[in-house]
Amino acid sequence: MDNRLVATMNRIIFSGRWLQAPLYFGLILVLGVYAYRFLLSLLNLFTGMTASSDTQIMLEVLDLVDVVMIANLLIMVIMGGYETFVSRLHLHHHPDQPEWLDELDANAMKVKLALSLVGISSIHLLRTFIDPSKQSYDAVMWQVVIHLTLVVSAIAIAFTGRLVKKV
Repeated sequence: MDNRLVATMNRIIFSGRWLQAPLYFGLILVLGVYAYRFLLSLLNLFTGMTASSDTQIMLEVLDLVDVVMIANLLIMVIMGGYETFVSRLHLHHHPDQPEWLDELDANAMKVKLALSLVGISSIHLLRTFIDPSKQSYDAVMWQVVIHLTLVVSAIAIAFTGRLVKKV
């Protein structure tokens, strides 16, 4: 093939990574939805605090923690994915640059995402164990099975990433 044609194809393929940029922007909008939901839940917690039982307050706090953990997951996907697959963020001298962003590669990002999913699953499982009467035995069993599957998957991803680094 002509060298100019190959060079043009290479530039087009390399530029294709920018098609992901709107996806990350969409996730920023989703993050805004979660921030709005957090504020509404926080307001609901404070306005209904006197009429709620300790268990109900604990469940509402777990809902807030769940929203925060999902927001953290979104931030990792947005920043880590954009930096890894689209373009550098050039934050090296920014005082608020997250430390984890310097150490991020595709394998590290997979491990962080897997561990975030385990954390989110843990919150859901804890919520179920605090008020198990709302779930059937089968539903609780499946939540435990899914949680354990996420834990095993996170360990497998971390182990595989470590093996790949040694090679």
